[in-house]
Amino acid sequence: MHFFDQSQIASMERIYRMQMINSISGYKSATLVGTQNSEGLCNVAVFNSLIHLSSQPPLLGFMLRPKTVPRHTYANLKANGYFTLNQIAAHQIADAHHSSAKYPEHISEFDQTDLQPEFKQEFQAPYVAQSPIQIGCRYVNEYHVQESDTYLIVGAIEQVYIKEGLLLDDGWVQLDQGDVVTVNGLEGYALPKLLERFPYARPKTS
Repeated sequence: MHFFDQSQIASMERIYRMQMINSISGYKSATLVGTQNSEGLCNVAVFNSLIHLSSQPPLLGFMLRPKTVPRHTYANLKANGYFTLNQIAAHQIADAHHSSAKYPEHISEFDQTDLQPEFKQEFQAPYVAQSPIQIGCRYVNEYHVQESDTYLIVGAIEQVYIKEGLLLDDGWVQLDQGDVVTVNGLEGYALPKLLERFPYARPKTS
C-alpha cells in the first residue's frame, strides 16, 4: 500500500493533495443546490457534502467553503431563507459539473447549462427539473468550523418530491432505480448499484 505521513501530506503539491484528500473519504453525494436572490435571479451549484442530520425533526446540512470569495449560493439562501437540494441523475452529470464554474453573480448557471429551474407550490427557491429527488429546505442555522474556516449550513426539510418507482412501501428510497449518481473526489461521477439490503441490525442472541 502507498503510505504518507503528516509531513509528506503537508509537503504535497497543492492540487495533488486536494485530489487525494477529497478522494480518500469515499464516495459522496452529488447534489445540486438551487437558490434565488432577492431580485429573482436563480443560481444552481453542485455540492458533494450533503449530510443527514436528523429525521425528527427532518434536517439536512451541507458544507460551505471559506467565505473569502463571493459565495452566491450562501448569499442567496441568506437573502430569502430557502434553498433546494436536487439529486443528480446520470444524464445530468456534465451540466451539473459545469455549475461549479465561477460565473459572476449576475449570470445564472441555469442559463449556461441545459439544467432547467422548476418552481413548485410557491416555494421560494428553484428546483432542478428532471432531478429524481427534489428537497425544499428552509435555512435554520450555520456552524463555523474554525479549523478549516468552513461552515455547516443547516436546513429544515419543508417539501420532498420523489420520482415514481423509487419510493418503496416501507418508506425506503432505492436510489439506483433513479440513476442517482455519486461523486469520487471532486470530479469523478459514478453510478452505484445496489448489492443487498439488510434488515435492521439487532444484537445476536445465544
